[in-house]
Amino acid sequence: MFIHVVLFVVKPKEVAKYRQDSLMWARHTKKACGFLFYRTMKRYGAKDQYASVYIWEKKIAHDNFMRQYHDRLVGKSRAKVKVLDYYNLKQLDCLR
Repeated sequence: MFIHVVLFVVKPKEVAKYRQDSLMWARHTKKACGFLFYRTMKRYGAKDQYASVYIWEKKIAHDNFMRQYHDRLVGKSRAKVKVLDYYNLKQLDCLR
């Protein structure tokens, strides 16, 4: 399993737009091969920080999606946000 996380700073007046943009990205990823699920999260203990979390079956599925849609979706996004960092994670252990 491959997990892609983008950490943003979003000013309070931009949060509604950020959440709409996030759902727009999620609708597109939902149609992509290998996509499992998406979450929008607010970071505790950090002012105005939000994370968009995408879960994919494999990294190649994520890479194919990003190559095909990233620039177009960035152009459609309306919220003014600052990207703090990107995290690419590989799941090793899982307990349910």
